[in-house]
Amino acid sequence: MKFERHIEVNSDDATVIGLLQDATGLSKQVIKRTLTQGAVWLTRAQTTQRIRRVDKTLKDGDSLHLYYNDEILAKRPDSATLVADEGVYSIWVKPYGMLCQGSKWGDHCTINRWVEQNHLPQRPAFIVHRLDRAATGLMIIAHKKKIAAYFSRLFEQRKLTKCYQALVHGDFPEVKTFDNLIEGKSAVSHCKKINYLADKKYSFVEISIETGRKHQIRRHLSEAGYPIVGDRLYGIQDDATGVDLRLSSCSLSFLSPVDNGEKSYTLPEELRLAIV
Repeated sequence: MKFERHIEVNSDDATVIGLLQDATGLSKQVIKRTLTQGAVWLTRAQTTQRIRRVDKTLKDGDSLHLYYNDEILAKRPDSATLVADEGVYSIWVKPYGMLCQGSKWGDHCTINRWVEQNHLPQRPAFIVHRLDRAATGLMIIAHKKKIAAYFSRLFEQRKLTKCYQALVHGDFPEVKTFDNLIEGKSAVSHCKKINYLADKKYSFVEISIETGRKHQIRRHLSEAGYPIVGDRLYGIQDDATGVDLRLSSCSLSFLSPVDNGEKSYTLPEELRLAIV
């Protein structure tokens, strides 16, 4: 079942539960879950934002928006894995299928929302960079807005080093740099072969990037004739491996916002890419 409801608030005495029940016929329990999962929005004046509390005070002139999709709301991502908790930020391993950005239909499958709900002590969680839904690996989660802004500046100034590993089709060259434009913008990826698996005709490749365009690594490798194993978007159409995308963020290095010291994090060995 999938539907939208847009409800004008005409009284200061109206309640979120009451309005949504009248408009949808959904039970209180379902509405509470839908609120928690980020599928209810409130417009007040010129601002629209998610609301999660059933006791949110409404005002005459507000608008409620419900985006209900039971297929999306039923999804449950695998758990993220904590690598380091540094107080004002933490480092996590994002599993396959977990998102970095929600939609109007909900945000309960995003890593920041998962961290807010599952990490103790509970703190706000802010995304400062992204990984594709199908990719895995290290991510920084900021726990204060000013720390999120700090990391955003590091990314903009290219002062944060990220390395990835991928399993690709073919015998990759020892070293290769890609600078193909992506959607008209500069995109630079530096790649080197770690080893070649002759029996499978796969190469393990390590990649560092100077820019962060959408699907940059996947597009660069595919355009060069070395698509990533399991890439259902840019890969080989008849790829019969039956595995998920073999792309993982494996290391991060930057100056800490806490003491300005050099910090480095690596993906735990047991969570690194496996040879298929």
